[in-house]
Amino acid sequence: MRFLAWCALAAGVLSASSALADPYDFRVYKLQNPSTNARANAQFRAFTREFAAALTSVNLSPPETLGHAAFAINAELSVVQFDQDVVQFPTERFVAPDPADPSSGRTGFDGALLIPSLHVRKGLPWSFELGLRAAWIEKSRMAAGTGEVKWAINEGFTYLPDLGVRGYVTRLFNTKDFDLTAAGLDIGLGKQFAIGGMVTLTPYVGWNLVWVAASSNSVDFNPGRSYPESVASPNAQFDQTNVFDEVGIGANSHSRYYGGLRFIGGALQLGAEFSYSQLPTLHNVPTGEGDATADLQLPNVMAFNVTVGLDY
Repeated sequence: MRFLAWCALAAGVLSASSALADPYDFRVYKLQNPSTNARANAQFRAFTREFAAALTSVNLSPPETLGHAAFAINAELSVVQFDQDVVQFPTERFVAPDPADPSSGRTGFDGALLIPSLHVRKGLPWSFELGLRAAWIEKSRMAAGTGEVKWAINEGFTYLPDLGVRGYVTRLFNTKDFDLTAAGLDIGLGKQFAIGGMVTLTPYVGWNLVWVAASSNSVDFNPGRSYPESVASPNAQFDQTNVFDEVGIGANSHSRYYGGLRFIGGALQLGAEFSYSQLPTLHNVPTGEGDATADLQLPNVMAFNVTVGLDY
């Protein structure tokens, strides 16, 4: 009986904590119901594409691999800047502006977004490398996981730059009512320079093609309904539920350009990187005025990334 009591208490604590939300947790119902707002599906597509660009805005390793016996672990931090005047990020703190007063409301993020992460890489034979990255979205209960594989086509030659390709998949976890996945393929070019025997500097640049997929579950667009409203009719709790149009991975891609510098002294690794994601234009987006449509240019996403770690 005591065991059952402890189980009941634990279940109560977990259910209570799951009802809570941190300021940056997403609540996609704030993008409004597609059945009543013609722009809602476009807002969902814009939001997921912008946030996927943030999750994939970090590389922090040059194209060369670790070597078949090497292992590296790094703590990383990405500082991501969004243009929130164009894209709505429906966080818990987001408040839509009053149509009569466009300056009112509150944006989704308070300034730049911080995404700390832990990155583990393992070298393999034949110039291959596997990596795992676990990231956390600040002020939220969301996390992102990335799995990657890299192959150095050319590395270690005296007069030739290193050339490598990397493929990866990133998924956002612990979201409510929607799923977000991004996959990418990038090509990097870099060159390692030895200084004094034990120190190396490696500048590098690269281009990354990113694909984005997103979908929603059945979303309740009136979660704050009162009890009398919820029992007004047999279907009252479901009369404002809907789903957003799916964001298909084959039709939603963008380019990312990056450049960085890595320092290695003994086993210590330090690095910094700038990333620029160039988002496309969404065509035929409803304006909300009758059947009129217009193009929506998604804002580009910029990120500054830093890392510190150990290379064995």
